[in-house]
Amino acid sequence: MKSIGSFLKSHKDVAVYGAFVLLIALVALLARVIAPYDPLSSTLRDAFQPPSAQHLFGTDFMGRDLLSRVIFGTRASLSSALLLVMASMIIGGLLGIIAGYAGGAADTVIMRLCGAMLSFPDLILAIAIAGILGPSFINTIIAILAVSWTKYARLSRSMVLKIKKRDYISAARITGSRSSHILSSYMIPNALPTLLTTAVLDIGTTILSVSGLSFLGFGIQPPTPEWGYMLAEGRNYMMTYPWLMVFPGLAIFVTVVAFNLLGDSIRDALDPGRRRKHRRKRTGKA
Repeated sequence: MKSIGSFLKSHKDVAVYGAFVLLIALVALLARVIAPYDPLSSTLRDAFQPPSAQHLFGTDFMGRDLLSRVIFGTRASLSSALLLVMASMIIGGLLGIIAGYAGGAADTVIMRLCGAMLSFPDLILAIAIAGILGPSFINTIIAILAVSWTKYARLSRSMVLKIKKRDYISAARITGSRSSHILSSYMIPNALPTLLTTAVLDIGTTILSVSGLSFLGFGIQPPTPEWGYMLAEGRNYMMTYPWLMVFPGLAIFVTVVAFNLLGDSIRDALDPGRRRKHRRKRTGKA
């Protein structure tokens, strides 16, 4: 297996997009050092100041520095998205592996549950769950997790079904290997790269889901700075003070695009056939 350094050297697009995502993560980690002001400190006489040298992104309706709030919003949005994606991948991945390997009643129950969850639009179901549980950060995590694990379950199950009848799996069973050993040594390692690639691609979508719930009032609650709720606060002043929506919106856009590009580049790097297809499209060859 190639080392990480040689992999990044041979796939420069992964290195470039990875560096950009790392920069966003550093902004979240070093928010207290980078932010020029306290994001919760308000001075009403400074309300609605336009972008200037003193306040690069301007101030909001309570006189809070918008740049500082956007920087701290990176921490809230990114941490919640990473937590959701990791939980969805672990729960959904393990359930899918169990369903594909065990078969029978376990497979039927898990896949029927997946089918039931997939029969509703993801965001609508998440809004319904968040509305029932009430607005809070924890309830937002539960609501989105309830609709996002199914993708990983179906993906890992399909991968297990492809490999469980291969010769080396049969040989392991014949030699007396336990199911736990087969799962940990063969099933999970084979499914993990695809699940991780899917997880990277899902981070951008998850950020949009978290921001959407916060925009509607079901997500992270004030005074915690969060991009979706900042958009909701600025919509009443969109025509007169547009920077209240422009800068949080740009933060969401840049972050989502960065993670999507990173996920696409990793997927192409791990799938030579897809990479060759993209190269032919760029050069105009059939």
